[in-house]
Amino acid sequence: MNKILQIASSRRTWAWPYVLFMLLFVILPLILVGVYAFTDIEGHFTLRNFAKFFSHSEAIQTFLYSVMIAVCNTAICLLIGYPAAYIMAQEDFRTPKVMAMLFILPMWINFLLRTVATVELFNIFGLPLGEGALLFGLCYDYLPFMIYPIYNTLQKMDNSLVEAAYDLGANRWQSFWKVIVPLSMPGVYSGIVMVFMPTVSTFAIAELLTHNNIKLFGSLIQDYITTTDLLNYGAVLSLVLLIIIGLTSFFGDNNSETEKGGMI
Repeated sequence: MNKILQIASSRRTWAWPYVLFMLLFVILPLILVGVYAFTDIEGHFTLRNFAKFFSHSEAIQTFLYSVMIAVCNTAICLLIGYPAAYIMAQEDFRTPKVMAMLFILPMWINFLLRTVATVELFNIFGLPLGEGALLFGLCYDYLPFMIYPIYNTLQKMDNSLVEAAYDLGANRWQSFWKVIVPLSMPGVYSGIVMVFMPTVSTFAIAELLTHNNIKLFGSLIQDYITTTDLLNYGAVLSLVLLIIIGLTSFFGDNNSETEKGGMI
């Protein structure tokens, strides 16, 4: 009995479910993507899938267009989200929890249902579905992911640094740009990553809000993955996207460490 209690109280024992989850649903799928990317239909090793990607104009153009849409959506979310987060983080702002709840409420509903509702709203008001509707829907879905990292960073910021800037002769505008904005950059970067990467890889939102007339990189991956003869090429597109996400996260971690070191 004591041995059972000792095993149950061990941290390693409780870590095993998470290890199994990571193996089955994270590591194994990544391995399968890599295997399919470097093999052909018959299972033989090949690099033709990568050569096809770099010579496939449709894939390159779709990827670049997806990046452009992701940049626009990220910029819109940042322009809307930063002022909202800044206002919510102010000490004299009395209803931050109410504002936070208003931003959280749409997240309680599945994003596909929200997107379908957005389509219906555009139909009711007679607005055309296209690139504008796509950007509206993307911003609506991903705006909270921009607001909350920035809000959390601003809320934890030491306000005495702003007061010190005032004591040194800085006005409100100067203290904002030279103190608040630099200190909020870790939250800004986290928000950018959390908005940019899902936007590049999304497909359902683009299909619903454009009647499948606009294809993003995620839609292209879906088309090839669901086609048996082109499964390997779809795996290459997925691997390319994973590499980009990994590199972004890697450089982001380095930037965060540099900022922390600079502040110390």
